[in-house]
Amino acid sequence: MTPGLNLIGAGHVGRVLGRLFALQGCFNIQQVLTRSAASARDGVAFIGAGQAVERYDQLQPAAVHVLAVGDDQIADACAALARAVPLAGGVVFHCSGALASDQLQPARDAGALVASVHPIRSFADPSAVAAQFAGTFCGIEGDAGALAVLTPALTAIGAQPVPIDADAKTVYHAAAVFASNYLVTVLDAALRAYQAAGIPEPVARQMAQPLASESMANVFRLGAAAALSGPIARGDMATVGRQQRAVAGWDAATGELYRALVAPTTELARRKHQRTP
Repeated sequence: MTPGLNLIGAGHVGRVLGRLFALQGCFNIQQVLTRSAASARDGVAFIGAGQAVERYDQLQPAAVHVLAVGDDQIADACAALARAVPLAGGVVFHCSGALASDQLQPARDAGALVASVHPIRSFADPSAVAAQFAGTFCGIEGDAGALAVLTPALTAIGAQPVPIDADAKTVYHAAAVFASNYLVTVLDAALRAYQAAGIPEPVARQMAQPLASESMANVFRLGAAAALSGPIARGDMATVGRQQRAVAGWDAATGELYRALVAPTTELARRKHQRTP
């Protein structure tokens, strides 16, 4: 028989996983519980399976429970689940990128195996993500028995599970922030600096695009150290000093960002030259 799965929280991540698990026959979607009956019904409609419920005590026992709720709700949701439903021998996992599976201690105390599964992509458009999920990396950690159940299911929906160190979960999540959020912040600094030199914003984007695109392509093709170019890579610290003073004089906050990037870029340059024959 196909194992049953209950979904607590039916936001974008929960809906996508629920739909894909149902489509691939990995789990039988039993019930969907959210903060309101309306959102639970919307979740069921998106998933195409399951029954909307309004309270924890309406949940039936299931082999797997997914806590697809916000990070600040995981502990409370887990405790409520453990009070309402027999969990012994089952699997409980959450989808947070920042928190480890130790947040699910109430479920573990109730006899469940626990884990975390973090799909590494943007879920802004759930329908598009569900249609193009194949190849999505998922950071996984937790009890070996839980991962033995979840890993084949993730593989079946096209995910690429990657085991991570639970003790470094917050640093792992920061990696995505660097690769996505802070990259946008740095590019915004570049665009504003071009504009400070009198270049219109649309032209600034056109000018920055080949630099950014080629640098990113080189990082993923060659590695970060080999991809580094510019004054620090050449050892031209006089130019770096002039730029830092000029940027700070133009905009103090951006000058501080420039200054903060000098030391790690200098270390990257050191690694680059160590690798150069």
